[in-house]
Amino acid sequence: MKVAQLVIYRKLKYQELLSDMEALLSCEQASEEESSRLAGQLVELADHYGLEGNLWHSFLALCLANHENAFSTACEIRGEVSGSVNALARHDFQILMELFQMDIKKLGGIWEFLSAYEQANDDSKVFNKRIRNRMMELAAALEAAKTVEVFKAAVTEFYREFGVGKFGLNKAFRVLDAKEPIVIEPITNVEHVYLDDLVGYESQKRKLVENTEAFIEGRAANNCLLFGDSGTGKSSSIKAILNTYYERGLRMIEIYKHQFRCLSDVIEQVKDRNYKFIIYMDDLSFEESELEYKYLKAIIEGGLGKRPQNVLIYATSNRRHLIREKFSDKRELDDELHMNDTVQEKLSLAARFGVTIYFGMPNKTEFQKIVLELAKRRGIAIAEDELLLLANQWELHHGGMSGRSAEQFIIWLQGRA
Repeated sequence: MKVAQLVIYRKLKYQELLSDMEALLSCEQASEEESSRLAGQLVELADHYGLEGNLWHSFLALCLANHENAFSTACEIRGEVSGSVNALARHDFQILMELFQMDIKKLGGIWEFLSAYEQANDDSKVFNKRIRNRMMELAAALEAAKTVEVFKAAVTEFYREFGVGKFGLNKAFRVLDAKEPIVIEPITNVEHVYLDDLVGYESQKRKLVENTEAFIEGRAANNCLLFGDSGTGKSSSIKAILNTYYERGLRMIEIYKHQFRCLSDVIEQVKDRNYKFIIYMDDLSFEESELEYKYLKAIIEGGLGKRPQNVLIYATSNRRHLIREKFSDKRELDDELHMNDTVQEKLSLAARFGVTIYFGMPNKTEFQKIVLELAKRRGIAIAEDELLLLANQWELHHGGMSGRSAEQFIIWLQGRA
């Protein structure tokens, strides 16, 4: 069995299916039941990942794209690497080339359909369309490869362009803290918003871009707090940053405050990868009784462990100081023996964000500019005076003047049309 001789590409996610397929293609006769079982498994994978064409080759390409090992993680983002690992990779690629050369059409029957499989739709439940298509191109390139060097070059280029495994093939993630160890799960449907889609707030966007550019390029960069009025584009700006810099190796992990105890485990899992990770905390704020912020303080700055160079924290909040403060606190502080200590404790978390960016509610002129620009982009043909009159009526009953209310107003107009 050739699969058993693999050195680097061992313990694949679908190792059993790979071994069973090799056995099926190697034997002269196989039971109809076994053949149908394996064909069914390939079809299920095709539906899950959006595979098409020759499903045997597409499956092998998926195994290569999804397996994190010494060679693939070294090549991600960087491309070709030196060292003895290349010799081991060539050994495995020789075996994989031979697997690619096994023809499923010789099995006849239903395998004829699986050699030129067509998807019912273009969707993948795991990957976005661009990555799925690139993986199908990889399968075609590996099928056509005549030498191990050509095969290796095609795989290496894929790793350089997209990376490997879940961090390479997805851009956003969430934390499943119900399991041990902590699982970082891909988010497959990320909103496609870009900075140019956000009208106004040019200085805020510029400040965010400058900090992110420095981070992506390996220069010094700060943790970032976006604070201010609701509906002003704080969360959308961070989503836009992810979409803008994804192809340059940026990844984002969403985490909630009840998961802050998991932060050390999350950072431990990503610190040695060749990507840049932003840990994203949306709508961050704490009541006085909530003590999770102490975990966050230690992670950001103050713990014994040094924060990895490939990890930053970006947060949004409606509160500048993050921890709730009340006028009654002043009366309570009168009884404090060390009043300044209590004040500093409440301010210390916000102070750990080196970049703070304020997103304020737009004035009437700015709000109308946002409405006009959104209407133009969506092709809404209404006289300007009428459009602004309707917009002013809308904002009076729907949360005031903000980018969010302008967006909701335009959606309402589209629905009415």
